[in-house]
Amino acid sequence: PFTREKLFTAASQGDAAQLHGLLDFLQLHRKRLTSPEFKDESNGKTVLLKAFLNLKDGRNDTIEVLMDIAEKTLDSESFINAAYTDPSYKGQTALHVAIERRALHYVELLVQKGADVQAKASGTFFQRNAKLGFYFGELPLSLAACTNQPEVVSFLLENPHRRADPTDRDSQGNTVLHMLVEIADDSAENTETVAEMYDKILVLHHKLNSKVQLESMQNNEGLTPLKLAVKLGKIGLFRHMLNREFVAEETRQLSRKLTEWVYGPVHSSLYDMSDMDTDENNSVLEIIVFGSEIPNRPEMLQIEPLRSLLQDKWQRFASKLLFLSSMFVVFCRLFLSSMFVVFCRLFLSSMFVVFCMLFLPGHVLRVCSFLQAALLLLCAVLYCCGRTEYVGLLVLSLALAWMNVLYYTRGSRQLGIYNVMMQRMILGDLLHFLCVYIVLLFGFSAAVCTLIDDSPGGSPTNDSKPSYNDIGFTTLELFKFTIGMGDLEFTDHVQNQTVFYVLLICYIVLTYILMLNMLIALMGNTVERIKEQSQTIWNLQVEDSPANSCYLTIVVILSYLASIMTEINWKKWRSDVGVKLKEEPAGQLTTARTEEETSGKSSGVPSLLFPVA
Repeated sequence: PFTREKLFTAASQGDAAQLHGLLDFLQLHRKRLTSPEFKDESNGKTVLLKAFLNLKDGRNDTIEVLMDIAEKTLDSESFINAAYTDPSYKGQTALHVAIERRALHYVELLVQKGADVQAKASGTFFQRNAKLGFYFGELPLSLAACTNQPEVVSFLLENPHRRADPTDRDSQGNTVLHMLVEIADDSAENTETVAEMYDKILVLHHKLNSKVQLESMQNNEGLTPLKLAVKLGKIGLFRHMLNREFVAEETRQLSRKLTEWVYGPVHSSLYDMSDMDTDENNSVLEIIVFGSEIPNRPEMLQIEPLRSLLQDKWQRFASKLLFLSSMFVVFCRLFLSSMFVVFCRLFLSSMFVVFCMLFLPGHVLRVCSFLQAALLLLCAVLYCCGRTEYVGLLVLSLALAWMNVLYYTRGSRQLGIYNVMMQRMILGDLLHFLCVYIVLLFGFSAAVCTLIDDSPGGSPTNDSKPSYNDIGFTTLELFKFTIGMGDLEFTDHVQNQTVFYVLLICYIVLTYILMLNMLIALMGNTVERIKEQSQTIWNLQVEDSPANSCYLTIVVILSYLASIMTEINWKKWRSDVGVKLKEEPAGQLTTARTEEETSGKSSGVPSLLFPVA
């Protein structure tokens, strides 16, 4: 008799001879290969899955025999589409395993026999948060794309039996394009491979179903593949997406960049600005600016057309809005401090803070602004209650308010970078220094206090003067040594003066000599690193300014359907480009110059740059 163990042994060994008589056995006992006694009870594995897991040189002779037997017992489709049932590999079918084993021959055979090309492997092993697993998007098409199998992808999309739907999503709402973004790692080889697969799927889907825009589909987080690349900081694939240009006429509408004209090393291009500017919700620019945890954030703003877009926004209206905001702050300082009494100043300031907290909830998390606002509100409450403690809070609020003025230095490229340096040093180098320093400070303070003789005969007679047996006094004295203001003196009540000296000297060496110099060196490295990124960091500040101002009553929206960029590349001459919208660029310049002379304003189109010998 045939048992599960016998079938699994034959499948694992690839020995089709051991399956001789299996069909007669099944027909005699009216059983099928999908019967419970032929499955692994722990995970639902069938003999077909066992065979695919044991391919040798891409072959297993038992697979064709098993599929033929299932077809003769009228159980072919159920047998082929049988999936794992355990939580780890739930939903994985033979088609998934065949694709993972890179067996194109068996993939074609399975699809021809009725395999479900939309089967989803949703087990924990295939989820994003799995520590030991592979998240590929659950679908067979996504698995083939993520494992770089272009032949399998082409077959799944173009076969005459059952075509895979690239618009189908996994449990996270991700399509196959989203998954290609997920697996990108910004290395040159990986970026090239993923970009080729991305374009291939985009073109194949367009040829088969041009009505559905695959690249505009969103996942559960509301992110398109382009926005997901930005959020994950996949700068290599993101650059490819923005500069994607197809020459063929039938696929040109898939391009995000079209070459308008070429003259030697100079070329002008039209860029698709959909999903880019802040006139759309959750735009690419908004994700970059407010995504403080995004890697490669400053570098992404240097990619065209974002770089030119930021410059245009700054020149058109952002600089004006920042100037008006700074003038408004100066006016409020002078107006509120000279024309109103203290009560009115506190009342109106409190009302303004409440207004900001209600209508600008996304920006209250700025630490200094939030602390200043909270202190001001608490100060107003204490003042109304007649408590004099409000003065201390008012002074702290005043100091923080003046610190907030540094926000307006971002309008200057030279001054704005100092603000960034201070923030990076405080949150980076200084914070790490303080964590280590506090441990050393309290550790040595406790050690010094332990050396003090607390016995009645050894305690000092004059209790008015603090001594080293007080942990607070000891901590303060050791802190003075760190800043070079300490005094190497000790009391007469130290049990072991030699150890006391050793502790003080070790503390001075570790903190004053070692750690302070390390902090200075780290700060110097931070300054050099920020100086190298000063241009990209300033672009982030420039975009952050108008984005905040758009919440005010005056809203300025600058929308683009397409943006024209002129670029120079001395290494790549593109005079033989396949498709050019214009043969002679001079007509565009003449039109732009005429409009500028007529209106007296800039046309907003970058001027043509000619190389100078």
